[in-house]
Amino acid sequence: MLLENKVALITGATRGIGKQIALAFAREGAQIAFTGRSLNEHAIATREELTQLGVKVQFYPSNAADFNAAHQVVEQVLKDFGHLDILVNNAGITQDTLLMRMTEQQWDQVIDVNLKSVFNFTHAVTPIMMRQRSGSIISLSSVVGINGNAGQANYAASKAGIIALMKSVAKELGPRGIRANAIAPGYILTDMTAALNEETRNQFISIIPMRRAGEPEEIAKVALFLASDLSSYVSGQVIQVNGAMA
Repeated sequence: MLLENKVALITGATRGIGKQIALAFAREGAQIAFTGRSLNEHAIATREELTQLGVKVQFYPSNAADFNAAHQVVEQVLKDFGHLDILVNNAGITQDTLLMRMTEQQWDQVIDVNLKSVFNFTHAVTPIMMRQRSGSIISLSSVVGINGNAGQANYAASKAGIIALMKSVAKELGPRGIRANAIAPGYILTDMTAALNEETRNQFISIIPMRRAGEPEEIAKVALFLASDLSSYVSGQVIQVNGAMA
């Protein structure tokens, strides 16, 4: 039970990678607080699956891009659970198009949900973790945050910003025993990638040396490592999970 007696807050965890991270943490004994935009069928199903694992679970509807809303969620989590040990910043969206066609709204929405949300929740948990003198902050970046990608300038910029933010947080909060790391997934089978056409999916797989897409569970295993004491001296790092994709 790698996370026994730990409390984890995971944003955007109603499905996909976030959901699998929540399930992996719960199987290792963590109590789970998770967020989504609303209590929809995905949130209800995820809450039920987590509850069946025998841990305390609470869902919080929230707009991760809203600074005050993020702080309110963290305050409520602290009231409901008593402490907070792990934050996973997973909330994210795409608004893909070529830069010359990208609207200001498409840029702003992606930056707000993907990057500003990480600032919002990290800012909110910092005083709590500083008082505890412990904590692990994990943020989901992307391979395109490292390499860039045509048609994803907004998404790539947001994910690159997450890397810089986590490296900075690791340096600032390290003296208080708080670790901060990023995970950079490659091509992973999620609802987001399922929206791509078959030709585009095959093109991605053709440039992956392992010749397959990754599974959300494979990202969850890396998140579990970073959340647990197995990574007690790992901070300020970016772990790429991409099947050797360049």
